[in-house]
Amino acid sequence: MTPAQVYLARHGQTAYNLEGRFQGQQQVPLDDTGRAQALELAERAAAYAFRALWCSPLLRARETSDAVAARIGLVPQQDARLMETDAGDWTNHTFADVRARAQEQFDAFAAGNPSFAFPGGESFAEQEVRVSAALRDVEAGTLPALVVCHGMVIRAALANRAGHRVARFERVPNGALVPLDPIAAESAELGGGEATLAS
Repeated sequence: MTPAQVYLARHGQTAYNLEGRFQGQQQVPLDDTGRAQALELAERAAAYAFRALWCSPLLRARETSDAVAARIGLVPQQDARLMETDAGDWTNHTFADVRARAQEQFDAFAAGNPSFAFPGGESFAEQEVRVSAALRDVEAGTLPALVVCHGMVIRAALANRAGHRVARFERVPNGALVPLDPIAAESAELGGGEATLAS
C-alpha cells in the first residue's frame, strides 16, 4: 500500500475535553495532559519525514502544532477552514446538560448524523465543505503533510473521502495521528489518549 501523503492529527486534551464540554471555536488552551500528548505526537510525527505542517488557528491546535514544529523543524501554516465546528448555542455547555435538554439533537450530534446542525451554529455539512476545500489545498502543496486539527474535522474529512460515515472516526483520541485515506485509517495505529467525543 502506498503511504498516505496527508495525515491528520487531533490536538491534545483540553479541560473542556476532560469535562465533556462544548468548546467549539473558542480559544481554549491545552491542559497538562494535552501538552504531554502534543509532545508524544511530535515524537511520532518525526518518523514520517513530513515536509509541510498545517494547523487550525484555534489555540489548542496551535499549541499542539508548535510542539510538533519544534521537533520536526517546520513552520505551521494556519488555515481557518481547519477550525472545529461552530457549536453555536451549545458552546460552554456540558454534554450532560445538552443531553438533558435536547436528547434527540444530542444523539444526532454524537452519531455524526450528516444532517445535524448546531443550534445557532454550523452544520456538519457546512463544515465538510470547508474542510474538504482546505485539504484539497494541502494536497496541492508540499507533501507529505501533517494537518493538526480537531475531532470533528477528522470525522468530516474521512466521511467525505469514504462517501459515508466512518464509525471509527466518530470518536478520535486526543493526540491521534490519522492517515487521510479511509482504508488505511481503518487499520492504522492512531496513538494518543482515549477515544472521546469531539467538542
